[in-house]
Amino acid sequence: MADRGLPLYPLFPSFDDQPEPPAEPPSERPDHPSNDERDPRAQRPPAGTRQRPFTVTQANTAARDLLEREMGDVWIQGEITNFKSHGSGHFYFTLKDARCQVSAVMFRSVNLLLRFKPGDGVSVAARGRLSIYESRGGYQINVQWMEPLGAGSLQAAFEQLKAKLRAEGLFDPDRKRVPPALPVRIALVTSPTGAAISDILRVLKRRHAGLSVIVAPCRVQGAGAAAEIAAAVRLVNDVSARGGLYRVDVMIVGRGGGSIEDLWAFNEEIVARAIALSGVPVISAVGHEVDVTIADLVADLRAPTPSAAAEMVVKSREELLSRVEGARSRLAQAARVAVLSRRRRVDALARSRAFTRVEGSVAASRQRSDEALMRLGNASLRCLQSLSERVRLAAERMSPRGLRAQVMARRDRLKAGSDRLGRAMGSRLRAARERSASGEALLRSLSPLAVLDRGYAICQDAASGAVITDAAAVSPGDEVRVRLSRGGLAARVTTRQTTEKP
Repeated sequence: MADRGLPLYPLFPSFDDQPEPPAEPPSERPDHPSNDERDPRAQRPPAGTRQRPFTVTQANTAARDLLEREMGDVWIQGEITNFKSHGSGHFYFTLKDARCQVSAVMFRSVNLLLRFKPGDGVSVAARGRLSIYESRGGYQINVQWMEPLGAGSLQAAFEQLKAKLRAEGLFDPDRKRVPPALPVRIALVTSPTGAAISDILRVLKRRHAGLSVIVAPCRVQGAGAAAEIAAAVRLVNDVSARGGLYRVDVMIVGRGGGSIEDLWAFNEEIVARAIALSGVPVISAVGHEVDVTIADLVADLRAPTPSAAAEMVVKSREELLSRVEGARSRLAQAARVAVLSRRRRVDALARSRAFTRVEGSVAASRQRSDEALMRLGNASLRCLQSLSERVRLAAERMSPRGLRAQVMARRDRLKAGSDRLGRAMGSRLRAARERSASGEALLRSLSPLAVLDRGYAICQDAASGAVITDAAAVSPGDEVRVRLSRGGLAARVTTRQTTEKP
């Protein structure tokens, strides 16, 4: 030590030749020595005299100053044991290896910055200043930073927060919502100067130029970025809660690619909880496809890149037109099937009626057919109106004139098809009515009443009402009734003529 120019202090000074202490009054605060009393070098006696003894405080203070001055910041690697988190927020623990151990303390002001949770059995590398706790004379390290060995501190923090939020149910698929298929207003929570916002706006302009976009600017990396992201998410929800023109249909939260340190703001718990509490559906678009953050796991939908998020949130014009065309085809097919079904029912009703009560049955069948066709026409009209309304809304949201012209042309073709369908339905109805009238005429010609109109009569027994078709069935003096085409006669048999059957 002498070679390094350090002062040498005798550990066991001689007490025999020690000078008497001064006769001055004691200090007003004996428990807190002055600077001269705390520094043993200030008490060094003149040359040739014996040195006075150290107090315990002076010895511990000198040892502490010497240790802190000579060692400075050091890194110590070891396993944590006897870990205690005090109510004040300070951490007290011991670092040990196979042979030795050293006490350690990490005060609350610095352990709040840790990205993992220390505990017994965790191997760490700790950086701090070696010192001595004067009250107990204990040798310890005041830890300023600590990270686990093996996995990096960021990855360890990621896994710990991931396990915590999964246990709370924030990753459950049942709580995820599906963003609307045709959003009117989209919010972007990202940096206003980053590459992500340029990619998103370029895709949105290409796929849906009439879309309304609002930006909630925030930092996406560095100290304080997580708090800004969470605040921007809450701001979008506050604006959307006003409703009406302020309502936001979906929110994209993200940034471009980078290292795990660059993306770390999206792994913070404050961001995860802000996304989980959002009333607006959230699409997370952080980094590239291989980058997975806590925000991706909590969000309602995860996009591999910001550009992919823009493509997911809005449908392309070609896809919308394809859906309209498909709806038109399905409507036309349903109308044809309905017309054929109603026609078969009319034909079946026309063939299944008996000879009695011909006029009432035919009229009822005709009325039911007319009502069925009217309901079909009304249903078709409602479907066409609904489809036209959807086309109109889609056209209003797609502002470019070319797209609007295409939609209008398709709507005109749809209306022309509807007119043709109406004319075809009218023609089918007239044909059905003509077949009904023809059947009615045929039934009338086969009716027994039509035979009476040609001069024939029906003879019935007056007592039983049975129809008499053989003269041998009556005797002279029997009373009979004769039914004519108009009215009837009451008669008595005077004579009969019988003929043999051929």
